[in-house]
Amino acid sequence: MSVASDRSQDGGNAAFCAELVRDRDFPRYAATLFVPPDKRRALLALYAFNVEVSRVRDQISQPLPGEIRLQWWTDLLEGGGQNGAEGSPVAAELLLTMAYHHVPATALLRLIEARIFDVYDDQMTTLDALESYCNDTSSTLFSLSARILAGASEEADHVAHHAGIAQGLADVITSLPLHASRGQLYLPRDLLDQHGVAAADIFAGRMTPGLHEVIEQLRAEGVSHLDSAGDLLPSVPEGAHAAFLRLALIRRVLTRAARPNADLFKPVDGPSRLATLWTLWRASRARPFRS
Repeated sequence: MSVASDRSQDGGNAAFCAELVRDRDFPRYAATLFVPPDKRRALLALYAFNVEVSRVRDQISQPLPGEIRLQWWTDLLEGGGQNGAEGSPVAAELLLTMAYHHVPATALLRLIEARIFDVYDDQMTTLDALESYCNDTSSTLFSLSARILAGASEEADHVAHHAGIAQGLADVITSLPLHASRGQLYLPRDLLDQHGVAAADIFAGRMTPGLHEVIEQLRAEGVSHLDSAGDLLPSVPEGAHAAFLRLALIRRVLTRAARPNADLFKPVDGPSRLATLWTLWRASRARPFRS
């Protein structure tokens, strides 16, 4: 499929992306319900791409197949989409989005490169390394979402940097049981060493006092970035504000992690889809999300 294809063509690819995001990343899907209709398809294409690259670890048992899957996306983007998009609704929609909304391939390639970490069991070494990973993944999505909604903006990029790190740290906290079950450690080694936390305790699902301290440090760092994003948000072009509606959801996650003696290894039902929609609706009605 050529990126020059008319957007009035059959909407099967767009419907596929919408269904994929709704099923695999409902918070981002829900957030698109609060953007102008003519921007929604592009956002769903971007988020469907993110679903594809972020779930590679779920689909493999060895690192090499994961690297091959990620390399396919790299080759597609580096080749300008001339070969390989056929048969992939997500790739076809992403290429259209890149063409019509001037989404830079370099940003998407940076996100893919960061995701290589996911397919291995290497430990995140430092808090700085973790924040860099969050910036290359979650911050990139915020930045590109804002670009799709209102064009390139340095102010939006600054907010995206902080919002993405807050989002990424919240995700690391909530994904602790999943990562531990896989033998993955996104918790930085420097913080674990500082608080005397052994990897074996994490893999065994033991919520030790030291691990509480590590989680609290990550949570506090996430709140700091979240507050910075909120302080900078009024400077963002109004049309891009909706790209940051998820800030309201992130704060709820970080607030839960602050509960005394919370055992993050115990399964906890997340907010219902209705509650997610309600939170986003309230955020959309609050300043600075509305004029």
